[in-house]
Amino acid sequence: MLALPTEMPDNGAPRAHVLLTHGASQPMNSRFFETLVPDLLRSGVAVSRFELAYMVDNRENGKRRPPPRIEKLLPEFLAAVDQLREQIDPGQKLLIGGKSMGGRIASMLADELFDAQKIKGLVCLGYPFHPPKKPENLRTAHLADLKTPALFAQGVRDPFGTRDEVAGYELSSAISFHWVDDGDHDFGPRGKSGFTRKGNIEGAAAALADFAAAL
Repeated sequence: MLALPTEMPDNGAPRAHVLLTHGASQPMNSRFFETLVPDLLRSGVAVSRFELAYMVDNRENGKRRPPPRIEKLLPEFLAAVDQLREQIDPGQKLLIGGKSMGGRIASMLADELFDAQKIKGLVCLGYPFHPPKKPENLRTAHLADLKTPALFAQGVRDPFGTRDEVAGYELSSAISFHWVDDGDHDFGPRGKSGFTRKGNIEGAAAALADFAAAL
């Protein structure tokens, strides 16, 4: 069984439940998630987080081993969805997603799970549209025909896909965007921009909560 720590909002029954996993190099208790999750809880969204096996091994053994090929990570995410569905109310609105690579994994499984009525939506936080400085290596083929309602929260100057770059991609109409003001891959703005990382993450959490409520 996976460890699926779940946090529930204090203000009554959650309006939705989101299952999140991490990016390639940061664990599920990264600074990004530790800022985001309380904002989601205040917005009435329950959150479950989990770590992929390679990250658990890195944590336990003090390693910084990179993830295996993404196809090898898909079964772990599917198992987490099935496990969580057994733990929550059958009528609970469930969304899946993650930070960077975690969102990419979720996006590759979303339509399968949506068709099976296991999830209602997809959330990608800083989607890695391409590796930094390699805009020709796109990771968008499966997004052109995506059926699952999806929200992508993306920094306007994210090196994995800026707003100007994304405007030229062929993407499904099921995808909506929340653009993070002057944000980088972790939603951090430049010092003189007038924005803050905390405020940017708070805005993304509010957009996620509104998206979930509207499903």
